[in-house]
Amino acid sequence: MDAHGSADGMRSALDETRHTDAGVDRATFLRRGWTTGACATAATKAALTALLTGTFPDPVSITLPKGETPAFPLSEESLEAHRASAAIVKDAGDDPDVTHGATIRATVRLLPEGAGIVFRAGNGVGIVTKPGLPIGPGEPAINPVPRAMMRAEIEALCAAHGIAPNVEVTISIDDGAALALKTWNPRLGIVGGLSVLGTTGIVHPFSCSAWIHSIHRGIDVARANGFGRVIAATGSASEAAAQAIYRLPEIALIDMGDFAGGMLKYLRTRPLPAVTVAGGFAKMTKLAQGALDLHSGRSGVDMAFLAGVAEQAGGAALNHVLKQRILAANTALEVLEISREQGIALAPEIARRARRTALDTLRGAPVAVEIIVTDRAGNLLARHG
Repeated sequence: MDAHGSADGMRSALDETRHTDAGVDRATFLRRGWTTGACATAATKAALTALLTGTFPDPVSITLPKGETPAFPLSEESLEAHRASAAIVKDAGDDPDVTHGATIRATVRLLPEGAGIVFRAGNGVGIVTKPGLPIGPGEPAINPVPRAMMRAEIEALCAAHGIAPNVEVTISIDDGAALALKTWNPRLGIVGGLSVLGTTGIVHPFSCSAWIHSIHRGIDVARANGFGRVIAATGSASEAAAQAIYRLPEIALIDMGDFAGGMLKYLRTRPLPAVTVAGGFAKMTKLAQGALDLHSGRSGVDMAFLAGVAEQAGGAALNHVLKQRILAANTALEVLEISREQGIALAPEIARRARRTALDTLRGAPVAVEIIVTDRAGNLLARHG
């Protein structure tokens, strides 16, 4: 699956889903789709086939890294004397992917002897400008696995026609520059368009793995660019609150979302000097409870836990009426308001306990942890560490 930001299939953890040959998950009735890398590979194969034979294969079949052989219909074909191009409309299945429906186009031309296989960024495909990514600065944002997939198809075709694989491949994505603004690319220093991504060729609906992968890459980029602190926030309001304190460059901002565990476990093995974890009161309450996945569908606020925290923060046993009000509350925000009415500073204690969860998860890794708790408007409620 492509790591194309908040709308790119990273919202929940159906990682164990089963898929049929038709691409439908019978357990969840969610249809899987194809990565940008798979589409680019299929378009490349179709274009090169036409350049070598004069005929476009439609549909065009490719072999994915795990051996699947999907077929892709072409949406465009163009053949000239020395170049050919083919396009495929990306089908991301039932994944909420910003690139679903985008036109992925490959243009190929033969190069002089010894040139090898060269990848170019066309319109809508970004250029890497910062270190820390799998592709070096100055290169088209076409990741290693899609490059390997395209290379394999090119080499096989050239071998079948008795020629050396000296081919230029230019990948473009219609409206890619605009779509890229909805992704992580600007923060990662990828300018001008989208990345061509994917590790298996298949988009599994609602997998959280791509989001976590993007968190990891964001940390890598921050490290490679010399930042000793990153801000990992659950959302824009809490990120803005932390930014008001630190004013870090955008590449030091990690869109952690609900995946506190994915972020902290990566720092455990690849530490940075410091991380500021920022989130709203409810999300940080879940972290304080020990939850590492903060999604509303996979963890909840425990009112009994909050009653205990309120008692400790208040420095005395809660009276029966107050305790029952907290236990009967519908939301963490309601408990926060009840506590405020009683002069109980609940947020600082939540921040302290959330930091303890983070430190426990880091297991002694040399990372200084700070917790920032905000309200829904992004106002600072507590800061610990």
